[in-house]
Amino acid sequence: MTMEFSVGRASQKSIANSFMALQPKGTKWNAFSWVALVGNYLLMMFYTVVTAWMFIYLYKMVAGDFSGQTADQVSSQFGQMTANPLLQIVVTALVIMLGFFICSLGLKKGVEKINKIMMVCLLAIIVVLAVYVCTLDGADKGLEYYLVPNFHNLVYDANGNVILGEVLFAALGQAFFTLSVGMGSMAIFGSYIKKERSLFGESVSIALLDTGVAFIAGLIVIPATFVYPTKDAATGGPGLIFETLPNIFNHVAGGRIIGAFFFLFLIFAAMSTVTAVFENLIAFGMDKWGWSRKKSCVINCLALLVLCLPCILGFNVLSGFMPFGVDASGAPSTIMDLEDFIVSNNILPLGSLVYVLFCTLDKKAWGWNQFLTEANQGKGLKFSNKLRVYCKYVLPVLLIIFYLYGFISKIFPTLLA
Repeated sequence: MTMEFSVGRASQKSIANSFMALQPKGTKWNAFSWVALVGNYLLMMFYTVVTAWMFIYLYKMVAGDFSGQTADQVSSQFGQMTANPLLQIVVTALVIMLGFFICSLGLKKGVEKINKIMMVCLLAIIVVLAVYVCTLDGADKGLEYYLVPNFHNLVYDANGNVILGEVLFAALGQAFFTLSVGMGSMAIFGSYIKKERSLFGESVSIALLDTGVAFIAGLIVIPATFVYPTKDAATGGPGLIFETLPNIFNHVAGGRIIGAFFFLFLIFAAMSTVTAVFENLIAFGMDKWGWSRKKSCVINCLALLVLCLPCILGFNVLSGFMPFGVDASGAPSTIMDLEDFIVSNNILPLGSLVYVLFCTLDKKAWGWNQFLTEANQGKGLKFSNKLRVYCKYVLPVLLIIFYLYGFISKIFPTLLA
């Protein structure tokens, strides 16, 4: 993240031209900009759909659709929603247009100002929910499962198969995804960070805040699956948000109101990611082709209105297309899984490798000294020069191993069995 921030701040450009502004003559690092552009589009092709689900569930909460229903009845509403392509298309279109409208206001007036308000509201309600859930009968078992280390289960599954590699890959994959490193999203924000702040200090703060929020969210979701178990809770994924949590709200006093606020603030969090990536897409058009902000917003908006369709139709009309077959639990894979695989298992780790090499290779790239100078400008934690050997020789190898494991585990899973 520090390296991506540095490239953005030093170049004062988006991913479209950030490498071009810093790369030595005769090198072609800027070719990666097109890969990053594809990655940003792919991410939004399914992330906007998930955000639309949150809007739909906000409406369901306000309308009282879950009132008086059993856990399985609440759970079934998620499948009913994904089976309805028209509903998802309409709401996803609204999400996309809202995101580009916010971005059309500019970074300061739109993205930054609105995101600050949204994040504070989300943090407040998840703390309240975490405290409440942890006091419910049966939550203690969920807390034990969540907080007490179980190294046997970390290494082996229920059948005695070694899963340590899978666990480590999942954790690293989550880190890449939640911080959005490797596709230029952080570079565009790095270009707006003032020289008065050291970039390593900013990166550490972001990582700690991100991890803290995720930890608190775990205090809500994991104990809740023990208090109100549903048939799909054990498999994780969207079911934890769209099946388990509505059951919590269904059993508490004022749950309809609390649930509505929860999904409202969850929408805030999702929209912060949407607007961040949209900003990257908008800046690409502005930097690469000289478009105005409004023109770039309109063109990208129209493009995503079409590009989001495969993900939506993958749950209904195109559900017969299962790119990765079925998983161990028998659940079919979808077009969303394919899009997520391309982004999370390929573009993010390979993009991160590009940034690491660009910041550590001398003569043929930007180089270590230039990176270190940029990263350590201003007040805050400094990036130690002692990390040079690690960053130049160890980190690239780790990234390559991470990429290969993710690719093989998805495409040739029998090789790791």
